[in-house]
Parts: sequence; structure tokens; C-alpha cells
Amino acid sequence: MSTPDGLFDTLVNRADKAFRVARPSDPRTFLLEWHKRVRFARRISLEQLEKCLESRPGIDSPIHWQGGENGGWLEGKPKFP
Repeated sequence: MSTPDGLFDTLVNRADKAFRVARPSDPRTFLLEWHKRVRFARRISLEQLEKCLESRPGIDSPIHWQGGENGGWLEGKPKFP
């Protein structure tokens, strides 16, 4: 069962925001705990989530994930926070 694009995008964007706010010393453990705790996060694999977050460009301007599993990072704010 595939994850709808909108849900996938929202989960990646929320994980990204949580990660940037927390700035964890152990990113893998933080992401694992976030993935366990957040409702619907298990709809995408931890590996998919890590892959998306690792591909995030290192820029300070607002960017967001869009396009589901085959998406990518785009400039601007997401449609849904």
C-alpha cells in the first residue's frame, strides 16, 4: 500500500521541522523516536524518511518537500504546515 502524496509530503516536512528545531546530538535516535511517536509516521519507512531528509539542500531560505515518494525539495513554504 503506497502512501498518498499529501501525507508523505506532510510527514517529511514535519520531520524536517522537528529535526531543525531540536538539533539533536544523535540524529538517528531522534528520528527513530519521532517516527515511533508521531501519528501516521509509520505510513512511510524510516529509511525513506532518512533518505528525504539527507537530500535536503543546506540553505536557509524556506523550502519544503513536495511530490510524494518521487518528489523533492522546492523553494517556499508548504501548502500544509
